[in-house]
Amino acid sequence: MSTGNGADSAPGHTSTTSTARTTRAAGTDNSMFSSLKIRNYRLFATGQAVSNTGTWMQRIAQDWLVLSLTGSASAVGITIALQFLPMMVFGLYGGVLADRLPKRPLLIATQSLMGLTGIALAVLTLAGHVQVWHVYLAAFLLGLVTVVDNPARQTFVSEMVGPEQLANAVSLNSANFQSARLVGPAIAGVLITAVGSGWAFLLNGLSFAAPVAGLLLMRTRELRPIEPQPRAKGQLREGLRYVAGRPELIWPIVLVGFIGTFGFNFPIWLSAFVSDVFHGDAGTYGLFNTLIAAGSLAGALLAARRGNSRLRLLVAAALLFSVLEIVTAFAPGFWLFAALLVPIGMFGLTVNVTANASVQMATDPEMRGRVMALFMMVFTGGTPIGAPIVGWVTDTYGARIGMAAGGLVSLAAAVAIAVILSRVGNLRLSVTRKGVTFVPTPRPRELVAAA
Repeated sequence: MSTGNGADSAPGHTSTTSTARTTRAAGTDNSMFSSLKIRNYRLFATGQAVSNTGTWMQRIAQDWLVLSLTGSASAVGITIALQFLPMMVFGLYGGVLADRLPKRPLLIATQSLMGLTGIALAVLTLAGHVQVWHVYLAAFLLGLVTVVDNPARQTFVSEMVGPEQLANAVSLNSANFQSARLVGPAIAGVLITAVGSGWAFLLNGLSFAAPVAGLLLMRTRELRPIEPQPRAKGQLREGLRYVAGRPELIWPIVLVGFIGTFGFNFPIWLSAFVSDVFHGDAGTYGLFNTLIAAGSLAGALLAARRGNSRLRLLVAAALLFSVLEIVTAFAPGFWLFAALLVPIGMFGLTVNVTANASVQMATDPEMRGRVMALFMMVFTGGTPIGAPIVGWVTDTYGARIGMAAGGLVSLAAAVAIAVILSRVGNLRLSVTRKGVTFVPTPRPRELVAAA
């Protein structure tokens, strides 16, 4: 995100490092939970904590229901693909709408619609009439709403906290989501085992009342609204040109695109490991998701404490995430496999948060909706391509090969982007007793500060 308006905040003029220095010089609170001191953000975070818990309950229940109905990891992959297909097809249009419309009323509408999809699926399941195509349809409709909700929610954070607290708030949003990921799967596992998936869907639908209430209770005078962009031709193309002309935006987006498409297919892999390798049940599936969430929460809190984002950190986290995914795929025992899920979650979340914050801080306010829509479209919109492929590989060659293949693709992308960023940013590889890192060469160029 930009640190101001106009040229002073444009990429190439303002770096993440200089932003952090300015913030410290101004005496801004840089503690781990500093953005929670802002009332509107507290309301937002509280509502999201409730709905995120419900969302994770539904994710676990949905995956397990599809697996129970079909017995196929590919079917789970199809469900995930349908949920993210709208983002791939319409994601950029969602960003245009997010730039054109006031964020708060838009979010009230999208959050309400997301709650209704959960309630509809609950009714079908509890009535005993649910079929796999119902789950497919619910996932697709949820994806349609998410097309607009995601960029609006991402960019609304800056209106609540301002540029000084943006990096902290982005990290805490991820910590919020991952905290819910710790609780949601555990609750879902109990509910599925005790009373069935329908109650998890119902609680998820009702949970969206919390963020809607939080949005309604906000003090609008304390918001820092970005002026909605007037309707005009070529706004979508303008957003694409904006990103294409900035290496500090395009390459992080490309990297998270590869990792999101091929490296984040955990519902497919974990369900396959539970059913085919370790012969577990819904409780085991919930445990695996909880362990990934524990690592992700640790990664988010560490990011909140850092308060700034560097491209070197992004590349290093991507490399470690990919290697760990390959190693975990061939873990010989249950508990070793389970233990390795924790650092996978930590480094995977570090990739996501670092890329998100660095992209937002390098983007001008009037372009933020379109840029973040592209970010989310690439990160999650590639799932309709990756999930069926990964599901087929997993069904055909087994869970271990499927997971290792996703890690290999992610590793290749991380290595390629590392080389590109080092050349564009005029960096060189440095090997010291402290480790391996990229350092600037004597000739500074555009990306040195960002890297």
